[in-house]
Amino acid sequence: MKGIVLNLDTVELTDEQFYRLCTKNQDWQFERNAKGELIIMPPVGGVSGNREADLITEVNIWNRQTKLGKVFSSSTIFRLPNGGDRSPDVAWVKLERWENLTEEEQEKFPPICPDFVIELRSRTDSLKALQDKMQEYLDSGLKLGWLINPQDREVEIYRSNQSMELVKYPATLSGEVILPGFVLDLTEII
Repeated sequence: MKGIVLNLDTVELTDEQFYRLCTKNQDWQFERNAKGELIIMPPVGGVSGNREADLITEVNIWNRQTKLGKVFSSSTIFRLPNGGDRSPDVAWVKLERWENLTEEEQEKFPPICPDFVIELRSRTDSLKALQDKMQEYLDSGLKLGWLINPQDREVEIYRSNQSMELVKYPATLSGEVILPGFVLDLTEII
């Protein structure tokens, strides 16, 4: 099932109103893209949910060892600087950047773009919609992002100020300088 997109051209939904909409409708998962469209996200199935949990676990284990930042699940909405309110499947924010937010900003939808994200394509996800989402992250300051596409056995690697790199089903992915020492073994996850 694909997400439902509601065009809100004639409706101005403030950040606070969007936050209240989400908190008053907790059985629904909402996102808002940079164009201001409201997206009602469907739940994921068992295979995708398990893969997502494995990805979060791997990033979190690395982060607990290094203590370099904060790890977030797909339930976290980030208010991106260049527009949009997005929930990556896995997100990581450098500790210094996180600590620069106020307590209220940390508690609500953090007004920050993660330094690193993973988007995992499920069987029902539109590849184009996920690619657009990755571009929104880049436009908002993302340093490194992986769009993992098990259906086509490939990974799109997004880096700030660089062209997207398409890698056919790599065995591992490196966190590069953004997540120093982190290596994801994809053979265990996908």
